[in-house]
Amino acid sequence: MNLEKVVFGFFILLAATLNFGFVYGDIGNPEHHHFWELFAAIVVNLIATVLKFGDRTHVGAVHLASSLVALLQLIAAALVWFFAAQSIAGQVSAYTMASIVSLSAGALLANIVSVIIMVVETTMQRR
Repeated sequence: MNLEKVVFGFFILLAATLNFGFVYGDIGNPEHHHFWELFAAIVVNLIATVLKFGDRTHVGAVHLASSLVALLQLIAAALVWFFAAQSIAGQVSAYTMASIVSLSAGALLANIVSVIIMVVETTMQRR
């Protein structure tokens, strides 16, 4: 068993599941989406992105591209949340939360692509 591949797969799957956990719920209800879960998704996606830098294959490039897209979407969602929380009311409206969750759903799609690539790459390898 290759420990490097285990760690790589772990962080890819953890990034996707944390992202799914944040997106799951009523899209406009801020009570269904916690800021710390979004923060955890960003941190784990960042770690997964760093792990993908060493691969010089075409599949590795697609892995890295999907990870960068997910990271960009999650950071954009965090920035929207941050600036919305700085408003006069200090509350995030349903409209703004829908934007935050939509950006995170885009990141989830990129993470799903990364997981699919990982599964296909794993099944194509021969012993």
